[in-house]
Amino acid sequence: MTNSKQNNFSRIALVGNPNCGKTALFNQLTGSRQKVANYAGVTVERKEGRFTSPQGRSVTIIDLPGAYSLNATSPDEEVTRDMCMGKYRNEAAPDALICVIDATNLRLHLRFALEICRLKRPTIIAMNMSDIAKRHGIEIDIPKLESILGITIVPTVATQKGGAKTLLDSIDHAFKIPTIELTDETDLHVEVRNLLLECVKYTSQTSTAFNEKVDRWVLHPIVGPIFLLILLFIMFQAVFSWAQPFMDGIQDLTTWLGQQVAHLLPDGMLQSLIVDGIFAGVGTTFAFLPQILILFLWILCLEESGYLPRAAFLLDRIMASVGLNGRSFIPLLSSFACAIPGIMATRTIPSAKDRLVTILIAPLMTCSARLPVYALLIAAFIPHKTIGYFFNLQGIVLFALYVLGIATAFLVALILKKGKSSYENSLLLELPAYRFPNIRSIIFGLWQRIEIFVSRVGNIILTVSILLWSLSSFPKPPAGATGPAIDYSFAGIIGHWIQPFFSPVGFNWEICVALILGLAAREVAITSLATVYAVGAIDTDAPTQLIHFLSSQWSIATGLAFLAWYVYAPQCFSTLAVIKKETGSWKIVIGTTAYLFFLAYFCSFATWHIASLFFK
Repeated sequence: MTNSKQNNFSRIALVGNPNCGKTALFNQLTGSRQKVANYAGVTVERKEGRFTSPQGRSVTIIDLPGAYSLNATSPDEEVTRDMCMGKYRNEAAPDALICVIDATNLRLHLRFALEICRLKRPTIIAMNMSDIAKRHGIEIDIPKLESILGITIVPTVATQKGGAKTLLDSIDHAFKIPTIELTDETDLHVEVRNLLLECVKYTSQTSTAFNEKVDRWVLHPIVGPIFLLILLFIMFQAVFSWAQPFMDGIQDLTTWLGQQVAHLLPDGMLQSLIVDGIFAGVGTTFAFLPQILILFLWILCLEESGYLPRAAFLLDRIMASVGLNGRSFIPLLSSFACAIPGIMATRTIPSAKDRLVTILIAPLMTCSARLPVYALLIAAFIPHKTIGYFFNLQGIVLFALYVLGIATAFLVALILKKGKSSYENSLLLELPAYRFPNIRSIIFGLWQRIEIFVSRVGNIILTVSILLWSLSSFPKPPAGATGPAIDYSFAGIIGHWIQPFFSPVGFNWEICVALILGLAAREVAITSLATVYAVGAIDTDAPTQLIHFLSSQWSIATGLAFLAWYVYAPQCFSTLAVIKKETGSWKIVIGTTAYLFFLAYFCSFATWHIASLFFK
């Protein structure tokens, strides 16, 4: 295929380094006409959208995963390489490529552009952030650069409305096959240096000076970690405080919808299934969506601003002490809201072993679903008193539970990696220029997370909710039964059956029922305990009533043992399903469940016996 005045390409791939604005450009071109899926046979996320060219052609555009090089070191980069080279499974190669580069960081991004040029495929270079480059005194001789490379270069500003118009206007006629001659032996670093000398002038160092000034503090070995710690503290406070009104709203809406359905349906099994099974189960899970979205809002803002790679850099030394590196930080951070997005975020980790170890320890981060259980048990068994004039004892215990999960995760990683960190796993990250987060990209990112949450979690929770409703509803209590209905159900029967196994850790059969129902979602354990102890919606203050029952009927040792169990409790079904999806191995799912169960049982056993010596 030769360069031509008219292109009829209908399938175009968007490629570029991470942090080049590629996804923002994709959103500009496609708007809402996009979908998110996975590439065939792998769990790497696939974004595909459609738009209409100026000449009325329907064009499909694929947003390939960000890559620093076609010499792939991670699953993301492997997909990008194989798609660009037309070697991805049975999928046809894209007709043309749009290579997005950051005009403010040409030294890094031009190298990848040269790799794309070496493929000799119809290509356009989208020189993004050209407005920022101009403000920072970076003068780029685009005609000369076009002449050397032999392809069209289009300035874009993906963060501004209409910033992709020039690129869109070029779609029908500007694709060209690069004419620059590059072989496998060509030193691309030398080529980039020559291009910069010939085509780029720096009339000001404002941007570099500003970044260096900020980084002097942000990356400082003492000030940097303190700043990161304060930022994370504020972030977690926001996750749990900002989300509460939205969570209450979702729960109220679910309750209202359930009541409306209850009024429309006659009393009976169908009403119970829909109201008590579907609305209660799925509604409880979706109530935690605001926390996940707020956490992702912070992560997206930190990523858009350019700070997130710096946070990973700061934590690299800590991660290296257990055989990992800073790339594991972001997945583990995400796991504090929910282990599911955290496990999914491990795809960007180059090393397969590091990726697997991060997946295995992500469930040890204290997810938001544990918080209701922690709050209930701490209120029931830990006195509300002040220590040292400033610290609340209940708050100290809650903090200790978080620290215990993190410390155990590092210990597990140390054992699995045997303390070794190889050169190939060393952290190499681009530190992009600081910039104001793009609102449009953040909104699109949050919307995509909603779709992923609903599609991948909603179906699982719906199925499990129906199953658990069946277990707790059948068989019905015999005539004249005085105990709660759940005592006679399959769930109650199973609870009595497995209770002897858990008696060495101080658990009664009621707790065993909570453990069963908690496999659907951690917070379901509270509903289970409320049902067992006959605390329902008719109570004026159901939480206080449940706290009273627990503190009066359980020993302090039992309460503390149950807290210890929930630090390590085997994951909910949806998390296990995602682990299977990401690893493709049932052995890993079974192994993860087994080691978490062992930790939970051992720590509960130790906690119960030690606490029994001090609390009678």
